[in-house]
Amino acid sequence: MRRASILLIVACLALPAIADGQRSTQPPPVVFTDITRMAGIDVRHVNGASADKHLVETMGSGALFFDFDNDGWIDIFVVDGGSLADAAVAKTARDRLFRNRRDGTFADVSATSGIQHRGYGMGACAGDVDNDGWVDLYITTFGRNVLYRNNRGASFTDVTDGAGVGGPAQWTTSCAFADVDRDGDLDLFATNYVDASAQRPPFCGNAELKVRVYCHPLNYQPLPNLFYRNTGKGVFVDATAETGLAPFRGNGLGVVVADFDDDQWPDVFVANDTMPNFLFFNEKGRFKESALLAGVALAIDGAARAGMGTDAGDYDGDGRLDLIVTNLDLETHSLFRNMGGRLFAYVTSEVGLSAATRPFVGFGVNWFDYDNDGAVDLAIANGHVLDNTALLRAGSRHAQRPQLFRNVNGRFVETGRQSGAVFESARVRRGLAVGDVDNDGDLDVLLTTNGGDVELLRNDGGNTQNALAVRVVGTKANRDGIGTRLRLTAGGRTQVREIRTGSSYLSQSDVRAHFGLGGAGVVDRLEIRWPGGRVEILEKITVGQIITVAEGQGLQMATPFVR
Repeated sequence: MRRASILLIVACLALPAIADGQRSTQPPPVVFTDITRMAGIDVRHVNGASADKHLVETMGSGALFFDFDNDGWIDIFVVDGGSLADAAVAKTARDRLFRNRRDGTFADVSATSGIQHRGYGMGACAGDVDNDGWVDLYITTFGRNVLYRNNRGASFTDVTDGAGVGGPAQWTTSCAFADVDRDGDLDLFATNYVDASAQRPPFCGNAELKVRVYCHPLNYQPLPNLFYRNTGKGVFVDATAETGLAPFRGNGLGVVVADFDDDQWPDVFVANDTMPNFLFFNEKGRFKESALLAGVALAIDGAARAGMGTDAGDYDGDGRLDLIVTNLDLETHSLFRNMGGRLFAYVTSEVGLSAATRPFVGFGVNWFDYDNDGAVDLAIANGHVLDNTALLRAGSRHAQRPQLFRNVNGRFVETGRQSGAVFESARVRRGLAVGDVDNDGDLDVLLTTNGGDVELLRNDGGNTQNALAVRVVGTKANRDGIGTRLRLTAGGRTQVREIRTGSSYLSQSDVRAHFGLGGAGVVDRLEIRWPGGRVEILEKITVGQIITVAEGQGLQMATPFVR
C-alpha cells in the first residue's frame, strides 16, 4: 500500500494543463443576489437545540430542486427537523413545498401537498420510481424514512409501507436514486450515520468547566447503509445483503452515485465522518468496496477525515468524474482527481483548495459552472457542528461564511467575496443545491441553515456567456434518464455531464444537465449514452435554450432561455 500511495502522489504532482479552450483570468461579472423574501420563500429550520446536546440537533437539514408538476420550471422542497427533547417544539416543524410561479416567485403549497411527515427530518432525494412520468419524493429522517408518490403534480401520497422503503427506525442522512441493476427502473441507496438512539446522549465536554458539547461521532456505533432494489412499479425489496453492502458500517453523511470507472454501471461513493470513506464499484449489480485501493478512503497523510458533503464532476476536462469531499476545520477539504483505471490522486493542495478551506467546516458542496465559461466551479456551505466551539478553541466560530471558487485552468480561485453579500454572511449552513430556477441560462443556488433561514440566491450575470440545458427522458431506460452520460463539444472544448440524483449534503440539485459554453454560438456535437448502452448523437444545436431529448426519439422540444 505504501508503494501505491507513492505512485498516487507522483501522479498528482504531474497534473496536466487543460489544453482545450483555456479560460480567461478575467471572468464576466457574476453576482449572487439574495431573492429569498422577494421569491416568497419563508422557511426557518427547527433544530430543537437543547441542553441535552442530541447530536441530530446540529446535523440537519437539506433541500432540493425538482420539477414536481412537470411544467419545465424547477420547484423547491425543504426538509425540516424537529426536537427530541421537547414535544411542543417538535410539533412546530414541518416540511415545505414551493411551486415555481414562473415569474421569479414561489407559492407555498405545503398545506395541500399531502406531505404530512412529522418525524425529525434530515434530507431528501427525488426520482420517478414507478416510471409514470411524475417525480416522486423520498425523505430521510432520524427515525423511519418516508416515500411519497406524486399524484400527477397535484399532491403526494405516502406509499412507504406498500413500497417497502421505510427501513428500521435509525438515523438516515443522504440518499440517491439510481438504476443500479440497469433494468429500467430506479433503485434507492440510503446512507446511514450512527446509532444515537439512546434517550439521553452521553456527557461530552469539560465537566470541570461545566461545558457540554455535542459528542464526537466516534462515541457512537456506526451503521450499515441501506440499498433497496426496485422490483417494478415502485415496489422495493431490501437488497443490502445480496449486493454485498451489509458488512460495511460507517458514519455515512454524504453520498454520490456516478459511473466513476466509465463501465456503464453506476458506482456509489459515501463520505464517512471520521472514518475511511467508501467507494462501492458496481460489478453488474453487486458492489465491491475499493476506496482504499482507489485512493479515496483517506487523505494524503493516511488519516481519515470528517467527510460530510460530496459531489462528482469533471473539473479538469479529461472526461473522467472527479470527487470533492468536505471535511472539518483544520483538515482541509479533499479533492480526488480521477486518473482512470479505478485510481484517484489526492490533489487538494495542487488545485489551490488546501489553505482556502482549512478554516472551515464544510457540508453541502456542488460542482457547477456559475459563469458559463465551460468549466465547473465550486460552491461550499460552511458551519461548525459545535455551537459553543469558541469556548474550546480561540478563533473558532460556529457561524461561518459560504465559499465560491472559480475554476481557472484546473486551479480554484476564491471569488465569493466579489460575488455577493451572502458570501460575507456567517451562518451555520448545511444543505446546498444548484439549478436554474428562472430558466434564464445560468445556475442559481439554494442554501439551508441549521436553526436558521433558507436562502435562495439568483445568479445575475452568468448568462452573459452562452449555455445549453438538456433534459433527458428515458423510454427503455428509467423515465428520468438517471445515469445517462452526455458528452458535448462546442468551441473546441468537450464537456461531460452525468444525470443523477442526490449528492451534496442531504440535498439534490436540478437533474437537467447544464453546459456553460462561453462564446460558442453552436454546439457541434452532443453524444448521449443512455443506461444500457444506447448512444444517440445530435449535431449543430443552437445555444441559449433548454432541449428535451427522448431515448430513441431524438429532440422533442427546444425552449429558449428567458431573458
